[in-house]
Parts: sequence; C-alpha cells; structure tokens
Amino acid sequence: MNSRNRRSAPARLAAALRSHFHFRPSEQWAVARYLVRWLVLLTPVAAAVGTACAFFLWALEKVTDARFDHPWLLYLLPLAGLASAAMYHRFGRSVEGGNNLIVEEIHEPGGGVPPRIVPLVFIGTVGAHLFGASVGREGTAVQMGGGIASACNRVFRLRDHELRTLLMAGVAAGFGAVFGTPIAGAVFAMEVVTIGRMEYGALIPVLYSALLADFTTAAWDVHHTAYHVAVTVPDCRLPFDAGLMAKVALAGAAFGLAAVLFAELAHGIGRVFRRLVASPLLRPAIGGAILVAVTLALGTREYLGLGVTSPNPGDVTIVSSFVGGGADNFSWWWKLALTALCVGSGFKGGEVTPLFFIGATLGNRLAALLRAPVDLFAGLGFVAVFAGAANTPLACTVMGIELFGAGNAPYIAVACFTAYLVSGHSGIYPSQRVGTGKVPARAATENVALRDVRGAADVSSSTEVLER
Repeated sequence: MNSRNRRSAPARLAAALRSHFHFRPSEQWAVARYLVRWLVLLTPVAAAVGTACAFFLWALEKVTDARFDHPWLLYLLPLAGLASAAMYHRFGRSVEGGNNLIVEEIHEPGGGVPPRIVPLVFIGTVGAHLFGASVGREGTAVQMGGGIASACNRVFRLRDHELRTLLMAGVAAGFGAVFGTPIAGAVFAMEVVTIGRMEYGALIPVLYSALLADFTTAAWDVHHTAYHVAVTVPDCRLPFDAGLMAKVALAGAAFGLAAVLFAELAHGIGRVFRRLVASPLLRPAIGGAILVAVTLALGTREYLGLGVTSPNPGDVTIVSSFVGGGADNFSWWWKLALTALCVGSGFKGGEVTPLFFIGATLGNRLAALLRAPVDLFAGLGFVAVFAGAANTPLACTVMGIELFGAGNAPYIAVACFTAYLVSGHSGIYPSQRVGTGKVPARAATENVALRDVRGAADVSSSTEVLER
C-alpha cells in the first residue's frame, strides 16, 4: 500500500500542476514547425526580391543620370509611352492591374500573379524614368515581389490561405528593400490589404521577408538617400510641445486633403483617357505629349522622374524641401498634377515617391506659413500624404521613425493618423477592402472594395442632386 502511494505521488504532483498551469508543449512545437517551414520557404523568395530590387535601383540611377546628361530624351517620352503600352498589350494583358492585381489575389487567391509581371513592370518603369515620366518605384518593387513569390509557388504549391501569406511576404520584401524601411514594409503588407484591419496571421513571414530582402539589397552595395530631421525638444519636461502639436494636426489635415486630391485626380484622368481615347496604345503617348508641353511651358524639368535629388542647382527636390526656401509655393501642385497625368494615362512605376515629393514640398510651405520647423514638417508631409493616399497610417508612422528617427514619433503619428482620417474612403489602391470604416456611421462600407465604395458614393451624390 505504501509502495503504491509512493509511486502515485509523482502522478498526483503532475496532475496538480496541470490543473493550475495550462502549458501545452504541443502548441509550441506547432509554432516551431510553422516558423521553420516559413523561414525555409521564404529565404529564397526574399533573397531573390532583394536582388531584383538592387538591380532595379541601380538601373533607375543609371537612367536618371542619362536623362540629366541628355535632355533631348524627354521629347521621346510619347514614343516611350506607346512602346510600353504596346508591350503590355502584346504580353501583359493579364498583369495590367499591377498593385491592385496583387491585392485582389491576396483577398481571393485564384490564378495567381503571372511571373511575367516582373520583367514587364521592370522594363516599363525603367523606360518611363529614362524619358522623364513623373512616376515612382514602389509599384515596381511591390509587383516584382508579388511576381517572384507567385513564381516560387509553382514549386511550393501552397494552399490558398498559405498563398496569401506568401504574396504578402513578397509585397513586404519589395517595399522594404526599395525604400530601405523593412519594418514599415512588413507593416505595409499587413495593413494595405484591408483598410482598418491588420493581417496578423502573416506577422513573422512578412517581417522576415522584409528584413532579408533589405539585407540582400544592402549586400549588393545599393544604398538609400539619407534624410535628416532635428529632434524637436520641448522647453519643459512634457513629452511634446502642445503648440507645435496643434500645428502638426492642422498640417496633417492638409496632407490628407492633398492625398484625396491626388487619388481622385489620378483616377479621374484615367477615366477621361479611357472614355476619350479608345486605343490603350495611344493613351500614354498622348499623356507623354501633354507632359512635354507642360514642362516646356513651365520652363523647368524639376518635376520629372522621382525628384529625390538633382544635379542642377536650384531645382526643387525632396532633399531640398528639408531646408528653408527649398520649395516654391506651387511645387507640390505641379508634381501632383504631372504625376496624376502620367499614372492616369498609363505609365508604369507607381505613385509613392512622387507622393513623398508632394508631401515634403507641401510641408516645406506649411512650415513657413505656420512658423514651424521646416525639416520636421517636410518629413511629416513625406510620410503623411502617403498615409492618406494608401490608407496605411501605421506603416507610414513606422516609416517616418525608420527614416527620421524616433525623437519626433508623436508628431509623425499625429500627422499620419490625421491624414488617414481626413482622406476618407479614397485612395490609390481601388482593390483595397474596407475592414473598418473610418467614420463609425458608415458601417455599411465594411467588407466592400474601395472602388465600389467610391462608386456608391458617386451614385448617392448624383441621386441627392436629382432629388433637390
């Protein structure tokens, strides 16, 4: 009897521990297997995306230098637009959706993202920059990331819910590598799919992909522009300056309105071209011709290309916007209008770097108006206009911290969050779905694609006008 009691003592102790401590080693083992599997799958994907982004950034630098060295290239922009449209018409009809195609595939995996999107968007974007189109680079990086991830899935053969994670990891890798902001890239991939809702199921895969892709790009000795924003220290021991914060909130509202203006103008120009120009081959050719004419009328080429830096003294650039007098009163408007023209008429490349230009130059002028630090407001505009246009306030806040440092984090967050709210249900990615409406009263917009929300709003407005 005593022997039986002694043998059962450990069992009784184990039972007592299990009743008080709910530790299940099987769950941690499942997590370990999940992590190992995704790290093995994503290592070649992220390394390939990082290498592609390094080559892309190198190519952009070379063609931008060529454009500055040979100004006559601008006059060939209409022909470049025609050639790009013909290339997509012949080989890329299935990938013309670009970023929106990837967002749609993440929502509802179907035929996948055709791998041909990688060379097509690469050639289209590099050609657009060589001849002076005002477009960006994020669209290319994101599409290359999604295309490479989808190509790898032909080997992996993942299930639909796993393919969603793989595509998001490709997006994170492309975004993080092309801007040198891997944490923002990871958050962007989780945030951009659905407005107001984060895809936390892909947390580790997107972070690992973004970090490895950025590391790979840097390993190829490709570097990013450094921006410097002084830390604004309040006069007392308070965490921030209340007066300056009020100015930041006002500026954030202006950045949000600029985001709406850009998104609606770009979409509107696209609709006009589709209605008036039947041939998709002629749309970028006509858009390019209009851009050349406007550029000649303005007498400056500072609004062409990315606009990050320029060898010409006195040109307005993103970098110049961080110093007093580094932007004109309407610099932001001309960049906004010409980028909307290029994107709306069909040039490839994306909108984000031009949005950085728009925000930085607008911030420069708002700083002069509000008597605020120029470098801080240029940095705030840099990320906040993008936050409003892409509906990604968290990613843009993180991007601001990665680029400008954590010292001004409260101001960055307020600017990005305010711009996101003020921009309403508008944006540059119509395939985004509304997970949580920005205004609680508009709950009916939830789980609806952004393009359908905008269409419903237009119909509602027309009905109200008729009823009056």
